[in-house]
Amino acid sequence: MADVFSKSKRSEVMSRIRSTNTRPELIVRKFIHREGFRYRLHVKNLQGKPDLVLPKYKTAIFINGCFWHGHENCNLFQMPKSNKEFWSDKINKNIIRDKSNIARLAEIGWKVIVIWECQLNSVLKDTTLKNLVTDIKTAPIIDVDK
Repeated sequence: MADVFSKSKRSEVMSRIRSTNTRPELIVRKFIHREGFRYRLHVKNLQGKPDLVLPKYKTAIFINGCFWHGHENCNLFQMPKSNKEFWSDKINKNIIRDKSNIARLAEIGWKVIVIWECQLNSVLKDTTLKNLVTDIKTAPIIDVDK
């Protein structure tokens, strides 16, 4: 099936997609702040620039869009039918980069939590967020004053 937009319109639509302050990210940020956790946003000196960083718990949280990060077996991820080579290459590079970033953070002692966009839908959101609190609290607490 051909794209419903012209090339220029498709370019305009795609250029409006944000990488920070997305709806899923704001849901998680508001929730963990309400739960009493304090965090930093998009820390540039950590591998992969995590969406949220909780230094006290030495925890990095990535909130991934299912399409852009190639979430397997997810109904929000479907490889585009046009320009297949470009999209396949782009998404596969994102997947490889994500795995590398997680491995590097783990090597230096950081706990990494990945939340997928689909886990924040109306059915799964409450369970996902409750599990997030448990996951954060099981991370070691670091004295940030030292």
